Amino acid sequence: MSTEVKVPTLGESVTEATIGEWLKQPGEAVAVDEPIASLETDKVAVEVPSPVAGVMGQQVAAVGDTVNVGAVIATIEAGDGKAAPAAAPAPKAEAKAEAAAPAPAATGGESVDTVTTMSPAVRRLVLEHGLDPTKIKGSGKDGRLTKEDVLAAANAAPDASPAPSPAAAAAAPASAPGRQEERVKMTRMRQTIAKRLKSAQDTAAMLTTFNDVDMSAVIEARTRYKDLFEKKHGVRLGFMGFFTKAACLALKDIPAVNGRIDGDEIVYNNFMDISVAVSGPAGLVVPVIRNAETLSFAEIEKTIGDFGKRAKDGTLTMEDMTGGTFTISNGGVFGSLMSTPIINPPQSAVLGLHRIEDRPVVANGEVVVRPMMYLALSYDHRLIDGREAVTFLKTIKEAIEDPTRLLIDL
Repeated sequence: MSTEVKVPTLGESVTEATIGEWLKQPGEAVAVDEPIASLETDKVAVEVPSPVAGVMGQQVAAVGDTVNVGAVIATIEAGDGKAAPAAAPAPKAEAKAEAAAPAPAATGGESVDTVTTMSPAVRRLVLEHGLDPTKIKGSGKDGRLTKEDVLAAANAAPDASPAPSPAAAAAAPASAPGRQEERVKMTRMRQTIAKRLKSAQDTAAMLTTFNDVDMSAVIEARTRYKDLFEKKHGVRLGFMGFFTKAACLALKDIPAVNGRIDGDEIVYNNFMDISVAVSGPAGLVVPVIRNAETLSFAEIEKTIGDFGKRAKDGTLTMEDMTGGTFTISNGGVFGSLMSTPIINPPQSAVLGLHRIEDRPVVANGEVVVRPMMYLALSYDHRLIDGREAVTFLKTIKEAIEDPTRLLIDL
C-alpha cells in the first residue's frame, strides 16, 4: 500500500514551487512528519514532511521541476526500510559521478548520509576538487554540506587533491589552464529577486540621498550598557535596535516614507512594519519586524537575532516576509562604504547602512577623528519629495548622534 505525498499549501497567492532537493531517496526508511523534500518558492525554502511512516517510494518529480500546490511529488510505501527496494537506475552521467566520488568510510552510517544528501552542485564541487565529503563538516540544515563548506575545505587543503589521471589530463585544454565555466540554473528565489528589483527600477522614480552620522554616542552607549543589557534580556545590544527606533521616529514625522502608491491612490500606514535584510544560504531575504514602533530595544534585537538564526537554518516562513512598510539594509556588515539600495516593492523607501570607520571631521572649529557612517535613503520620487527625504534622513542622523531623542520622542 502506498501513500501519496502532495505539495502543501505554500502561502497566500503562492501556487507553485520548484523541487530544490530530495532529502530522502527511494528505499530509505521515513518517519511520520520527517522531511523528504525541500521546495523553493519565490521567498523561502519549504520542507515537505511525510504524512506517514514507511519507506520512500517513487519520486514523481526531479530536482529543478516546477510543481503546483496539490500535485503528487512522491509516494511512501508500507514497510520499515529493512528490505528497501532498489532505487531507480541513475543516469549515466550521475553513475560516473558516483563512481568518481571518494568512497565513504564503511565504519558507520554518518558517512553514507553525507554522500546521499549532497545536492548535485555540491557533489560536482566535491568531484572537481577531489575531496572526501565524509571529512568535511557541513554547516547546512541537519549537517548537510553546502557549496561554501566544500570551497572552504578545498582552500584549506589545496595540496590534498589527488593528481589527475593521464586520461583526465589529456582531456583538459592545455592552452587555457584554470579557465572553466559553470552554468547553474537560478533558484526560484533568485529569479524572483531579480524580477522584483528590476521592476522597482522600471516602475519607481527612484532617487537616493545621502548623509553621514557620527556613531560616537551609540558606540559609547553600547560599551557602557552591553553587559547589563545582555544579562537582563539575554540578547546583545546591537546597532540595528538604535536604527530601527530612529527609523520609527522619522517615519512618524514623515508619513509619506512609510506609505506606498496603489494605482492612483496613496496608502498611508499608521503602523511601522520594518523589513530587515538578512543574509541566508539561498540569498538575501527580508523578514518583517511587526509593529516596530511598539517594541523595546530588547524586543527588536531578539526579533532580529531570531530572523538571522532562522535565515541560516532555512526555516523562515512566508508569513515572516509578507508585508513590510519600510526596509533597512545593513551592507556595513560586509564592509560596504557606500551604496544606492534598491526599493523593495511595493514599499516607497529603503535605508542603507554602511561600515563605520574613523574619519577626520570638524567639531567646534577643530579637526577631530570620529567613527563615521554613511547613510543612504533611496526613495520613490513619485510619492516622496526631496525635502521630505532629506528631512527624514536628517531626523535619523540627529537621533543616532543624540540617542536621548529616542526616549523623549524628538
